[in-house]
Formats: sequence, C-alpha cells, structure tokens
Amino acid sequence: MSKLLENKIALVSSSTKGIGLACAKKLAENGAKVYFGVRRLDAGQEIADEIIKAGGQAGVVYFNAMEPETFHTMVEDVIAKEGRIDILVNNYGSTDVKTDFDLLKGDTDKFFEIVERNLRSVYVTSKAAVASMVKTGGGSIINISSVGGMLPDLSRIAYGTAKAAINFLTKNIAVQYARQGVRCNAVMPGFTATDAAMNNMSEEFLKMFLKNVPLDRLGKPEDLANAVVFLASDQSSYITGETIPVAGGFGLPSPMYSEYMNMSSKG
Repeated sequence: MSKLLENKIALVSSSTKGIGLACAKKLAENGAKVYFGVRRLDAGQEIADEIIKAGGQAGVVYFNAMEPETFHTMVEDVIAKEGRIDILVNNYGSTDVKTDFDLLKGDTDKFFEIVERNLRSVYVTSKAAVASMVKTGGGSIINISSVGGMLPDLSRIAYGTAKAAINFLTKNIAVQYARQGVRCNAVMPGFTATDAAMNNMSEEFLKMFLKNVPLDRLGKPEDLANAVVFLASDQSSYITGETIPVAGGFGLPSPMYSEYMNMSSKG
C-alpha cells in the first residue's frame, strides 16, 4: 500500500522540537524524504538518523533565523541534493516577550525587527521553493501561522501583525502560482502544548484559557502535523489559499462563551 507522500521531497524549518519536529516526523511516516532545516546540525542529524533507522528517509540542511541568507540557501541545498522540492513547511516563528507588548509599551525597533524576521523567513524561503516548483510540476507550501494573526490581543502586537501578513502572503502565493501547480496554505495553531509553552504558563492561566476552547483541551503538536500532512498530500489537491485554524474552536464562539461556561458549571 503506497503512502500519502511517497517519493516526495520535503523541507521543514526549525524542526528539532515542538510543532516543527512533529510535522517532520509525520511527513516521514507518510513516505516523504524530509530535510530538517536547523541551526544545530548535530541535533537535526540525530533525529534524521532515528527516522532512517525506523525505515524512513531524512537529512539536514543549515537554517539560522539570525542569518537571513539561510532562508534561501537551505532550500537551494535541498534542491542541489535532490533535484527538486515538493513540500515546504515554513515553521519558524518567534517574538520577544520582553519587548512585544501593546502599541505604547512595545519597543518600536523591536516591533519592526520581529515583523521583518518572521515575514522574511516565509517570503524568501517560499520564493526559492516556488522558483523550483514551477519547473518541476508544482508543489505544496504550508505556512505555520497563528490564530494570533487573526484575533487581536492585548499584547504581542508585532507577532500578531507578522502572522497576519503571512496569512495574506499565503493567499497571494496561492493565487499567483496556482496555474503552475503550486498550492500554498497556512495552518493557524491555537495554544499548543509544546514543552516551551507548558513551561511558561501557569495552571491558573490554562484553566482560564480552556474556558474559551469549545473542544476543551489544549492542542498537541500532532494535531498540527496531521493538518500539515493533509495539506501536503493530494488529498487536499483542490485546496489552496486557505488559512485554517487548528485551535479547538478558539475564537469561534460568541465573546460571552466563557461566561456561559462559568454559569453552566455553577448551575
């Protein structure tokens, strides 16, 4: 029985932990040869070796968000090794919790730095991938965005603005290269239970947050990975330009939803 992504070449940026790692492993499980775009090549190779030992295919290329030239060189390295790239997962994203607040309290220089780095990492990387995909019959780009790019908040103005821009960039790439067989979609995680997230959130915050999640649980990296595999595969061959929340329904109900939940729990 053939796998969904058999004979496909995939690249996932920032993929040694969390959502990126889950995506890379899931792509490999479904038959793709996966390249880890990582800063720590030894850590990436260790994971790649585990995939190879389990019967999959994997490799590593160098990516460092502090070195903008690697946004395109990691794609070019994959193409040099394989002759093409079929799947690109732009997983890198970051902010600075010490400076990314609201309009007045946030640091102006840091705002533009955060927006530029997040947006550039998708724009430049996608540009390099699309240039190859249009020559080899197409491909699928999946951008890891955030519900923070759809729902305004009281802080993280730079991160939210960057993700909103990435959502619109996703739609533009989809429209501009659909006739050449390139699809481009984004998944928007809600609160996802990665080690980094769980180590920085109090039990009190998590209980409060879950009152606003209709499915009543935190997301898992595998939830995002499953969506990525679907969007990478031919099962989604008629889907492009979409920004899909993978957030348990967060942001979907009436703003009074959490209050209703409080009332029903007390009743």
